[in-house]
Amino acid sequence: MRIAQVAPLAEAVPPKLYGGTERVVSWLTEELVRQGHDVTLFASGDSKTSATLVPGCPKGLRLAGINDHLATMLVMLHDVRQRAQDFDIIHFHCDLLQQPLFDSIQQRTVTTMHGRLDLPDFMPIYEAFPGMPFVSISDSQRTPMPASTNWAATIHHGLPPDLIPFNQNEGKYLAFLGRICPDKRLDRAIDIARRVGMPLKVAAKIDPFDSKYFNEVIKPLLDDPLIEFIGEVGDSGKPEFLGNASALLFPIDWPEPFGLVMIEAMSAGTPVIAWRNGSVPEVITPGRSGFIVESIEEAVAAVPQALSLDRRSVRAEFERRFTLQHMAARYISVYEEMLQQATKSRSSAGYINGRPRQVNGTPAAAAIRA
Repeated sequence: MRIAQVAPLAEAVPPKLYGGTERVVSWLTEELVRQGHDVTLFASGDSKTSATLVPGCPKGLRLAGINDHLATMLVMLHDVRQRAQDFDIIHFHCDLLQQPLFDSIQQRTVTTMHGRLDLPDFMPIYEAFPGMPFVSISDSQRTPMPASTNWAATIHHGLPPDLIPFNQNEGKYLAFLGRICPDKRLDRAIDIARRVGMPLKVAAKIDPFDSKYFNEVIKPLLDDPLIEFIGEVGDSGKPEFLGNASALLFPIDWPEPFGLVMIEAMSAGTPVIAWRNGSVPEVITPGRSGFIVESIEEAVAAVPQALSLDRRSVRAEFERRFTLQHMAARYISVYEEMLQQATKSRSSAGYINGRPRQVNGTPAAAAIRA
């Protein structure tokens, strides 16, 4: 198949540091190329890929210091639209902007919704273009969307099985990996670590608009010998950071669409203690890959339980459900189904094998229009 992957421009593909969506785009793109598909990646110019790269900007916009990405994204989407006939399938990883531009060829597009969908400000565009095919990354992510939404599938994220190797070590600390913001509740993780008397290592980014929250709420909590703030870590640092942890704390306070860090920890064999929000019940199997809690007290009680889990069983749960191969197979199935539906539509409209069917010497499509 000729497949276009259209990434956001905030980060490179894969990202230099923080960036879950761009990591997933990279893994999927490389696997599709490995399987022999003709893949074109629309992304920032500093992206690294074995696909054909079409740069939408010289480098990822966040690290370039550009805060408003709208204009650059629109230019890139215009370029994709101009080349639409070059592809069998156009796979978008940007939630909103492409919908008006590609409505007329929506049957050859699919959009993976990577973010939260419970924001009412965005609903008008979903309601205006109900035919656009979407993929959710968890079933819970779908809940706020209109009943008319055209869901092609739910496809959980998957990552390369050797990206974060299994680590048999029992671990020496609790870990928090992600972004510092009110939704991620690092304050809960710090409270848990203090109560159980274990070190907590924090690998996290701070966006400019979260700096006030960090300075006022989180920074005072870091003045504790049990708490070590590391900052952002990229893919190269994750195997050591997650593999040497006793457990990952995922104390979220929002409807998490997926939570990539949970399966990154599972890949290392590190159990996860997570709040029952969003996708968590779809990702964590209690007693096998971690524990699901609803309070600080439950989380504290879960720490010794998590430490007693066999790390091999945690890794086995990852391999059973969340590898890149599982994810890629599901996406290819969606692509193939969409192409079959498009072929049927063209045939019913008067085409056979892409050529006009004749009706009494006249192309059928023309006869139908007449």
